[in-house]
Order: sequence, then structure tokens, then C-alpha cells
Amino acid sequence: MSTTLLRSSTARAAFRASTPKTAHLAGLSFTRSKVTLPDLPYSYSALEPAISGQIMELHHSKHHQTYVTSYNTFAEQLAAAEAKTDIAAAIALQPMVNFHGGGHVNHSLFWENLAPTSQGGGEPPRGALATEIDRTYGGYEALKGVMEKALAGVQGSGWAWLVRDTVTGGIGVRTYAVSSWGAGCLPAWNQDPVVGQFKPLLGIDAWEHAYYLQYQNRKAEYFKAIWDVVNWAAAEKRFEQSG
Repeated sequence: MSTTLLRSSTARAAFRASTPKTAHLAGLSFTRSKVTLPDLPYSYSALEPAISGQIMELHHSKHHQTYVTSYNTFAEQLAAAEAKTDIAAAIALQPMVNFHGGGHVNHSLFWENLAPTSQGGGEPPRGALATEIDRTYGGYEALKGVMEKALAGVQGSGWAWLVRDTVTGGIGVRTYAVSSWGAGCLPAWNQDPVVGQFKPLLGIDAWEHAYYLQYQNRKAEYFKAIWDVVNWAAAEKRFEQSG
């Protein structure tokens, strides 16, 4: 299996493009780009026992592939609607583009968030990010507690993210889930990517497909076990790039 996974900036790499085509609608433009399923930099079984090979194979080759396929389909339909200046159709299609595109971006980040123990998975954060974690939360163990509490609070499907605020420079934990609420009382849905004011550093998938085959209704065990394969080197690199 290829050992490359979205090595350039996350947003650009997550939407690797063939030749883009641009449609225009009411002074706005939408660039349509085909996206592809990224290869993993490790085998499906490499994260065991924290995450089983069966879950990784299904999660990557089936669930993530569905987001890729669906994004490409709906994005093409949206571009066609915009080319015809069909505003009603474009508005109706946008949520599906957002959902499946967000699923692709989030999962592309998620695979980078993980690494086998032989490749540094489970090692604690270092450098400037570790310093910021200590300053904000009082230490790594405290941060894990905050993240696990946030994940436990996700009802149904969603994500918990460690993010950097580009306005203040600080870090924080945010959940993106059905009926959760983000800054300014705006709803954040269960596949919304982290964009705008906040930059993603580390995300943990709380959708059932990420853990249920192995942990069933014991999702709190999954939230604790995943720290054994978290790739903090990737998070530290994102932290440095977000400054």
C-alpha cells in the first residue's frame, strides 16, 4: 500500500483535483474538482489492538469511499445547475455537497491523525503544541479528559476536534455533531469540516462506524484506546503551519 497520504496542505490535498471547471451563478463561482480516496500510510491492521483491521478496512474503503463518490456526483450536479443558473436546484444540492465534501476532508485528516506505535503512534505531544496544551489545560492528561468528555457528549454522529483559533492563537476543543452549536450560536453539523476562524489540529471520529464492530456500545473504551495510536507529530506540524 502506498505510503503517501495528503502530504501537502490539508485542505488542498484533501481535494486533489483533475482539471477544474468553474461555473458562475449570480456573481459567485464554484470550482468543480474530482476528489479521490487517499491511500493510507499503514496497513489496515497496523493500529491493532486500539482499532481493528476490520474496522479500518470498512471505514476507509467503504465509508470514506462513499463520501468521495457522493461528493463527486453532487458537485457535478451542482456545477450543472449553476451553469444553467438554476438557483433553486443549486440551493437544494449544496447541503449534500457540504456533507459529503466535509466527510472526505474530515476522514483525510483523521487518517493522518493516526499512526502505528512503530511509527510514533501514542507518543505524547512535543514542542510548541505541548507547551500550548500545558498552558491551556494544565497537561496532556487533562486535555485527554476534556476531549473524552466532549466525545461522550456527542449524541449520534459527530466529531471532536482540537483546534487553533486563528484570531487569538489559542487552542480549544470543539464538537461538530447534529444539534451541537458552534461559536456565535451557529449550528455545526456532523460532517462539517473545521474551517474559517479555526484550524484543525487533531480530530477523533465519534460516528458508530468508527468503533462499533469492535467496541459495540462501549464507546468510552474506544475514546480512551485511540490515544494509543494518535499521531501527535502530524498535529504539531499543523499547529506550526497555522500560526
